[in-house]
Amino acid sequence: MLHRKLYQLYNDGQEVWIYLRDQQRYVERARIIDIEGDLVTLRYETEEEDEVCSWEDMVRIESIGAITRKLAAVPKGNVEPLVSDDCPETEQIPNPSSDASLD
Repeated sequence: MLHRKLYQLYNDGQEVWIYLRDQQRYVERARIIDIEGDLVTLRYETEEEDEVCSWEDMVRIESIGAITRKLAAVPKGNVEPLVSDDCPETEQIPNPSSDASLD
């Protein structure tokens, strides 16, 4: 099951957060760049003081304890989402102030 999910995330090219059980650490914002047998190749970056380091790790599937991905991001605060004029009306988010005027 995990192998199939890793392959799906690899094909989607999404960033993932992976917990490595044997190293007791998270690898944040990694991309799965290859799956070969029971080895998964990850590429990610870290920031250390004044430099950004790029890493490529090969880990065994059995050492992966958890894998997560970001589904969505929503800004905090009272922010109106942008709606394109070209967006079909059925997909547009209704304006709460215009709903109140319909009562």
